[in-house]
Amino acid sequence: MIPVGEAYWLPVIFIALMGLAFLLYAVLDGYDLGVGILLPHDEESQRDMMIASIGPFWDANETWLVLGVGLLLIAFPSAHSQILFHLYLPVTLMLGGLILRGVAFDFRAKVPPHDKRMWDWAFKGGSLLATLSQGYMLGLFVMGFEQSPAAHAFALLSAVCVTAGYCFIGAGWLVMKTEGELQRRAARWARIGLWMTTLGIAAVSVVNPLTSANVFAKWFSGPFALLLLLIPLVCFFAVLVADRYLAQFPFADDFGCWIPFVAAMVIFVLSFAALGYSFFPYVVPGRLTIWEAASATESLWFILYGAMIVLPAIIFYTLYAYRVFWGKTRQLTYY
Repeated sequence: MIPVGEAYWLPVIFIALMGLAFLLYAVLDGYDLGVGILLPHDEESQRDMMIASIGPFWDANETWLVLGVGLLLIAFPSAHSQILFHLYLPVTLMLGGLILRGVAFDFRAKVPPHDKRMWDWAFKGGSLLATLSQGYMLGLFVMGFEQSPAAHAFALLSAVCVTAGYCFIGAGWLVMKTEGELQRRAARWARIGLWMTTLGIAAVSVVNPLTSANVFAKWFSGPFALLLLLIPLVCFFAVLVADRYLAQFPFADDFGCWIPFVAAMVIFVLSFAALGYSFFPYVVPGRLTIWEAASATESLWFILYGAMIVLPAIIFYTLYAYRVFWGKTRQLTYY
């Protein structure tokens, strides 16, 4: 039974805040994970410039992951325990990858020159491990944590396609933030990542309604069925615009260098909105709704007061950091 009053809307507020945190993490940390994966083996100067492009941002971007998981733990503790039960191994691998990234980022700037390449590979490997783990977790979530060969095969496909999505948005970031040969190289990476991302979105769009009668009904027989068509249409338009721009790149005076990154953001936001609509009000697909999983109303009020202070502070310093370091990337130096 769906509750009424504050017992109804408080869990809705918290699932919205949690969704916002995970979306911002996917976009912001997504591009710097993608940049890490794309580090080339043949040009140290390009690796240096790529690292410099994410240097002021990458650590702060992970704040959104901490916030999202924290909200899940505090606002929906029973869902947190069920999700972690099914995803314990990929979560552990993801954390290992993120730790490796942090260590490699600092060490590469301080070790003797002949050891620098090793830490570049460690940064690349940590980025790849984190993205593959996140994609695998998403695939299992979409399949309702089903333990079957088909579910795990889909999760593996999701791991590859989420990694491609991060590479796409990371390459889009490089197109926007760099110049010269690295920028042209990033445009080629972005186009490959774009079509692999599109493959992943298409796969989820087909599998999701086929594996859940509830999702099928929400998309194809509900009162908003025609309106919902705008999501795939706008997503396809963003793919088309990005592909045509990248196919003709470069342009004079760096015209439209922001287009691939903005297109990637649009695709991420629409894909996330589609997933959210598909599974709402479940926080554990087919098993646990947000109201069943929510903490006591008094606890949610207490957490909400804290969120009203913490969230604006995170948003402010994020916007401030991007404002300060706006424009083309310059070489990262330590004093």
